[in-house]
Amino acid sequence: MKSHIRLNVLALAALGSFLAVGSAFAGAADYEFRLVDTQIKQGEGAIVAVRLVDKRSGKTVPDAVIFTTRMDMAPDGMEMMATTVEPTSSDEPGVYRFKANLSMAGGWRFSVAAKVQGEAETVESKLVLKAVQ
Repeated sequence: MKSHIRLNVLALAALGSFLAVGSAFAGAADYEFRLVDTQIKQGEGAIVAVRLVDKRSGKTVPDAVIFTTRMDMAPDGMEMMATTVEPTSSDEPGVYRFKANLSMAGGWRFSVAAKVQGEAETVESKLVLKAVQ
């Protein structure tokens, strides 16, 4: 009887070690930002929404801390043409919204970086969208 208990304890310890090691391999590559819409109406106050997704589960990730954003026209060869990006409220968990002045129609690159709770690495994405009239 004691040997069965000992085997169960060893099996649980091994399982716990396996699970701990498995979660230790999670990192920034397991997450990605995705544009909610790839075409945005050109103009001041344009709203760009991105969804932060855990690629392992397909679920959105709420409560990330966005600490870097940049919007420029690099896709059209004008990387120096940048505009300000301001966070704005979102009523959908895992969807992050930003207000920008998309002053010209054409290709824009939205660079965003965030910290996900429980992850040491930074999640970074460069997303290409099109401002349309």
